[in-house]
Amino acid sequence: MSKPKIRRPGISWTVFLLTLLLPVVASAQRPTLGEVARKEQDRRKAAKSSEKVLTNKDLPPAAPKPAPPPGAATPAPTPEQKPEAGAEPKTEEKDEAWWRERITQAREGLRRSETFLEALQTRVNVLSADFTSRDDPVQRARIGEDRQKALAEMDRVSGEIAMFKKQIEDIEEEARKAGVPPGWLR
Repeated sequence: MSKPKIRRPGISWTVFLLTLLLPVVASAQRPTLGEVARKEQDRRKAAKSSEKVLTNKDLPPAAPKPAPPPGAATPAPTPEQKPEAGAEPKTEEKDEAWWRERITQAREGLRRSETFLEALQTRVNVLSADFTSRDDPVQRARIGEDRQKALAEMDRVSGEIAMFKKQIEDIEEEARKAGVPPGWLR
């Protein structure tokens, strides 16, 4: 005769019970979101009460500036004073950085306008193809209006491109007359 098998709860029941009880035990140890928020609020109140705001009244007075020595250069004329008749007003010094910035801005504007013109041309092409493929007159009319707006915008951008090209030519001519080295405009 064989012995009767006694069924015992196996490991699977133990694991099952642990998975049910573990979150309950773990949550008892962690603070809730409300508790964390209250602690942070208390911490901020304590930090604000210990901060001191400084004003100009809290600072010591500044030492007066020393007088310029005799024979020093005369100060620049104030707006009320008029410069001497023989003296020319000083113009802005046009160095390499100034010329590079000026030509770079013009070239960047030209590049942006040319890119925009290409995008508009693509839009006009798509609208033209869409216009011919539609049978509904209402849709065709709306697409036709959009196409006309894109064509008008293309004309405006073409004018901008011409303006930027003229501006670049003018800058190059002005630089040539001013004796600016060509490398400054590259």
